[in-house]
Amino acid sequence: MLVVASSLITTFQAIVLGALQGVSELFPISSLGHTVIFPHLFGWNNIVAWQSQTESPWLAFIVMLHVGSAIGLLIYFWRDWVEIISAFFATLAKRKIETRAERLAWLIIAASIPTGLIGIVAEHAARTATAKPEVASIFLMVNGLMLIGAEALRRRANAREQQARAGAQTQIREIDSLKPRDGVVLGLGQSLGLIAGMSRDGAVMATGLATGLDNAGAARLSFLFATPIILAAGLYKLPDLTGHNGSGIRGAAVIAAVVAAVVAVFTVHFLTRYFKRNNLIPFGLYCLLFGVAMTIYNA
Repeated sequence: MLVVASSLITTFQAIVLGALQGVSELFPISSLGHTVIFPHLFGWNNIVAWQSQTESPWLAFIVMLHVGSAIGLLIYFWRDWVEIISAFFATLAKRKIETRAERLAWLIIAASIPTGLIGIVAEHAARTATAKPEVASIFLMVNGLMLIGAEALRRRANAREQQARAGAQTQIREIDSLKPRDGVVLGLGQSLGLIAGMSRDGAVMATGLATGLDNAGAARLSFLFATPIILAAGLYKLPDLTGHNGSGIRGAAVIAAVVAAVVAVFTVHFLTRYFKRNNLIPFGLYCLLFGVAMTIYNA
């Protein structure tokens, strides 16, 4: 088997983990949880040995995986980002927020601030505490219950509103109706992604449903929220890749990031269509059942 740079990680392992990241980062099933569980499941002991170490190449590799999926999101939503960035600078020039794109730009900023602050303070502790297959499997079950619970609450709220409106059609909240305080709440939910087994996108989708969005709106918002925070984390953690912790895995990390970016484009294309008519229940059931199976396996 071809080896990249050293025996730390093989090309095949880098490709598999990149593809896994491209899917699981956008599906609300926790990419970090899966990249913790799968090496143990596959018997990749060279990677398992890194995962719970305080200082290891694992963090540098994980950062590149996430940057890859963020680049995939940026490619898919590039038109949206051109509009959002232009709208942001327009608000600075005129000192007021008027358009839908301008409100969305500041909503993303409001959500990114708490996520970024919590990440700076708690990322290292959360990673070392939960980057174990046994712990990640348990939190995967918690993630599944969160997704199923969010759908149940949304349906109950819709039923109550329909009754209150005497059978009138339920009014779905639009993204541009969200306030900065909603962005802060969504950002706090997004920070759950620091825990292996808890999905960043799943937390935003679940919180979005609680604020009155439909599944399609909550999913789109989670994809837009993920892009700047992941890219910022990549820049913040770049020294881990360029420093001594990145020795022997840089080539593999680049390969994994490219694979993650390509797979992410196809994944988000599928999900933006899926959530127009479907919901979080299948993902919740998957997380619950897979988490139970992996808890038993690791025991």
